[in-house]
Amino acid sequence: MSAPFRFPRFFVTTPAPCPYLPGKTERKVFTELSGPNAAELNDALGRIGFRRSQGVAYRPSCIDCAACVSVRVVASEFQPNATQRKLIRRHSDLEVTACKPWTTEEQYELLCRYLKARHPVGGMVGMDESDFADMVEQSPVKTFLVEYREPSADGRPGKLVGACLTDQQGDGLSMIYSFFETDDPARQGLGTYIILDHLLRAGRAKLPYVYLGYWVAEARRMAYKARFKPIERLGADGWRRFEPDQGELPLN
Repeated sequence: MSAPFRFPRFFVTTPAPCPYLPGKTERKVFTELSGPNAAELNDALGRIGFRRSQGVAYRPSCIDCAACVSVRVVASEFQPNATQRKLIRRHSDLEVTACKPWTTEEQYELLCRYLKARHPVGGMVGMDESDFADMVEQSPVKTFLVEYREPSADGRPGKLVGACLTDQQGDGLSMIYSFFETDDPARQGLGTYIILDHLLRAGRAKLPYVYLGYWVAEARRMAYKARFKPIERLGADGWRRFEPDQGELPLN
């Protein structure tokens, strides 16, 4: 019996400064996603903690640290709490569209505002329009750019206030990267709302999970992921539910 696709070749990056924990270094293992079975390979790797970036699947492979933990929310059982229901009502007027992964100038301008406000010294801050197009459009799997807009008026689309690059996998939605307006008082909590919207959409589509990427307990900027329950993390014994130590969690 032959395998449905050739076993991939894996490579390891050279160590680099960790973007989450000061004084630490990161290293990643990665493989190429290409050919007619790219989607199947991406699904299989996603279930063991890999993430997609363009035509590559990667996961942390640090020598002396295991702080990055893959997490996913059980969308099939998710019930928003009182605060989350209030946020859903607040933004219920937004018009949401799952678009083909094709970039626009409006999207890029929103991304730049988001990076300047939230990640001014991050690795993406120097991204130009060509880099952004590569991030969105170079996908070998089923991908959408989900747009969140103010209500349309006079037949014209409203202002773009949020977007999320999202993969549809066999067992759920994988949120690759989201960005949104950060300084509009009427649109506080947009990052959280985008996750809530994905959870509700996955539930309606009978997709069991929403993958949120990596969670680092010591990294405060990742604390928002602990708001969504039931949540699972990937360990040596597979995916298991857990209760993060939430403390004071800021709105995303």
